[in-house]
Amino acid sequence: MSDLPRKAVTRTAKLAALPLGFASRTALGLGKRLGGRPAEAIAAELQQRTAEQLFSTLGSLKGGAMKFGQAMSVFESVLPEDVAGPYRAALTKLQEAAPPMPAATVHKVLAQRLGEEWRDLFVEFSDKPAAAASIGQVHRAVWHDGREVAVKVQYPGAGEALLSDLAQLGRFARVLGPLVPGMEVKPLIAEMRERVAEELDYALEAEAQRAYAAEFAGDPDVCVPDVVHQCEQVLVTEWMDGTPLAAVIREGAQDDRDHVGQLLARFLFSGTARTGLLHADPHPGNFRLLDDGRLGVMDFGTVNRLPEGLPEPIGVALRTTLEGHVDTVYTVLREEGFVRPDVELDPEAVYDYLQPLIEPAVVESFPFSREWLRKQTATLADRRSPAYQLGKQLNLPPSYLLIHRVWLSTIGVLCQLGAHVRLRDELEDWLPGFAADEVEEDGEIEADGAEPPETEKSGPDGPAAVAGTVA
Repeated sequence: MSDLPRKAVTRTAKLAALPLGFASRTALGLGKRLGGRPAEAIAAELQQRTAEQLFSTLGSLKGGAMKFGQAMSVFESVLPEDVAGPYRAALTKLQEAAPPMPAATVHKVLAQRLGEEWRDLFVEFSDKPAAAASIGQVHRAVWHDGREVAVKVQYPGAGEALLSDLAQLGRFARVLGPLVPGMEVKPLIAEMRERVAEELDYALEAEAQRAYAAEFAGDPDVCVPDVVHQCEQVLVTEWMDGTPLAAVIREGAQDDRDHVGQLLARFLFSGTARTGLLHADPHPGNFRLLDDGRLGVMDFGTVNRLPEGLPEPIGVALRTTLEGHVDTVYTVLREEGFVRPDVELDPEAVYDYLQPLIEPAVVESFPFSREWLRKQTATLADRRSPAYQLGKQLNLPPSYLLIHRVWLSTIGVLCQLGAHVRLRDELEDWLPGFAADEVEEDGEIEADGAEPPETEKSGPDGPAAVAGTVA
């Protein structure tokens, strides 16, 4: 690969070839079936080839195409086990690396942004990228004061490529959607388009990372590298060693999986409460398990600015669902816009629909697993199920879109880890509105004075549907 393919016609041609490839392989499979090969063997072969073509193309194009692939990667857990293998291998590649940008291009960007004497800022600079992602790649270096640093260099033309890719991917979202059952592809792409400008702005990323680094300085659980220098298209931060989360997922001991899973859940809730910023890109490539046991967190290009922390109604809805206050739950969801003003639903049915949201918080320690997530996803994807029918009538308010994505993605990573997590502990400590003392025994919410429910259930009555659909 000589450079980031920027010409719209080139990138469009590569992306447009994907659905054509799917169609040709399907025709080939039909021919082989007529020739006597077992249907199962043909299906497995088609799945393998589809995965290889799709994620090879997304990775080589970087830009929005690769970002879309990375977003999909956390949903690998929902795939049926008999086809998950090919996807798992291909998706993991997108979490950690992509074809590198040539050294000459990197040098050109650094000279333009840091000055012709840019090398004087470094004691050492490695031309070989340590990591490459959707809009930039990282080089290991030693800053002039002796600190080891990570130098993130944005690909020339990254903004144009992002917008072009996402527009093209949106045109055949219907074709890509079935690759990850249960995930709505079009809203994901639309949301990515809205976040492009922020992610391309390294000044905003530096601001968010500085806030996190300052808040978590000396923290026993989380490490965030500090920002050393920032300018347009270049971001220099402290270097961070550690075991990539993808490696823990692939071959980590159960103790490490449980430990990392607990810290990831803690970071999700505590980070927002402590900084007013939600780290909104929780795919495995952005996390490390450090030698001292802390969770290393990188890449603050996509954040949701929440000065008051996560919305209190989320905690209230989860707690009142946990306690069985049916009418209170329904009232909170209607007030927040999850139930539209022109829609009337059965509060009991909505309560039942929410059970998977609280299932991980019902027990002291919840065993997240691919099998559990597949079961929940299958229920939601079944057009005959009550959960599917109800889900179509619920609404996701725009202010909750990014929170929704982060929650679903985090669940996906926890299921990939197969981690046992004390989620209720983290909710009690960090989620506004969830702590038991914020909700009176009769169901009245102290924070807003809501009326007690007219009817109640004695408590949760088991799992159903997929976790995270309306949170």
